Amino acid sequence: MTTNALLDAITAPSGSGRPVADAATDEVFGHAPEHTTADLDAALAAARRAQPAWAALGHEERARILNAAADEVEAHAEELADIIAREQGKPLNGAGARFEAGGCAVWIRTAADTPLEDEVLFEAEGTRSVLRYEPLGVVAAINPWNWPALIAIWQIAPSLRMGNTVVAKPSEYTPLSVLAVIELMNRHLPEGVLTGVAGGRDVGAAISAHPEVDKVMFTGSTATGRRIVESSADNLARLTLELGGNDPGIVLPGADPAAIAEGLFWGAFINTGQTCAALKRLYVHDSIYDDVVTALAGIAESMPLGAGTSEESALGPLTTDQQFGIVSRLVDDARQRGARIVTGGEPATELGPRFYRATIVADIDDDAPLVAEEQFGPVLPVLRYSDVDDAIARANSSEQGLGASLWGNPDEAFALAGRIESGTVWINQHGTLNPVVPFGGTKASGYGLEFGSHGLKAVGAPKVITV
Repeated sequence: MTTNALLDAITAPSGSGRPVADAATDEVFGHAPEHTTADLDAALAAARRAQPAWAALGHEERARILNAAADEVEAHAEELADIIAREQGKPLNGAGARFEAGGCAVWIRTAADTPLEDEVLFEAEGTRSVLRYEPLGVVAAINPWNWPALIAIWQIAPSLRMGNTVVAKPSEYTPLSVLAVIELMNRHLPEGVLTGVAGGRDVGAAISAHPEVDKVMFTGSTATGRRIVESSADNLARLTLELGGNDPGIVLPGADPAAIAEGLFWGAFINTGQTCAALKRLYVHDSIYDDVVTALAGIAESMPLGAGTSEESALGPLTTDQQFGIVSRLVDDARQRGARIVTGGEPATELGPRFYRATIVADIDDDAPLVAEEQFGPVLPVLRYSDVDDAIARANSSEQGLGASLWGNPDEAFALAGRIESGTVWINQHGTLNPVVPFGGTKASGYGLEFGSHGLKAVGAPKVITV
């Protein structure tokens, strides 16, 4: 028996579901339902039936219900954080599992309360044109495993606020985190408005081409995003795709290494590096290169590594065997190429099967796979440059363009930001998100915006009314 009542409410009886293991120990702590494509069909049909009545409630009543759901999430945030810490592996403290659970309530409330008024496009004597946004219908939300509950809420909350109904498909690696937050919201939502379908890849593959789906929201790999675009051609479902990134950071000459080191570290190592908009490659001017590398290595060596459920852990395990393998391969390749492993560079097998030490790699070239590919783990390659124009060109060389950052004098950085090819450019920070500030990628990092009024519009159908 568990001591987590929320987990007890969502886990399938032992023997009837798929075992879910603690990311740090591989010990089974719950069982996820094994839904099928038939369950997906039923959930989408129920969502279609429920949608007109949900839309008819109007924005004010939907906002009231969503705020009540946010209160429910907040009241059970500790139980939700416990599930996230076990299943995904992120530590409870810092920007970890408690942060994620609390963020779910914040993003629900923001989606509920963000105003979206009719926009007057044209007005003259005898003529007036107004733009408003109405529900699309049924939204399919395909959730990733790295921030499972929070990113699910990024998709679910604005869709519900706009009068859509939602069927959410969690990652096979982190189904319980998503089902838990859905369980809490459904204590206040009408039946059929929000359903979680915790199936395998066959269920995920069936979603984007399904005739009952009007909109697909997906966060995940670029390769899967391309398949979703292809499969949505027949039903012409609208798409919001957040497809990860290989985010660059550029430290400008004159920056203070000691002042920026902690921000750089957490920009890269938040959630043990398993964040789409984390800092993935860092370009540092020759004049301060050695000082920045030394400062980052010192922070990396001081960070406690351990299980997500430990109050002392600052970094946790990698969530999946596949990701552990990718990180190991990329670091081993960098070592063989002659790059300098300043600290880390090896698994911490004494802690568990998927722990990898926080790693700083210096004196590495742009063509190394650790730089050219998205490592999605606790490793940061640091590259030298001597000319800012060259650093910007190298930063823009990736096919992806989710986020980027500039570090140094704010005015100088702001003047350079327009030359960076990414959906967001942060200055003296990286990866910080605000629920009212739109977020989305360019190039192969996808398209569409989330958060704030722009995110609400993305899950609405624009309608022009001319009188």
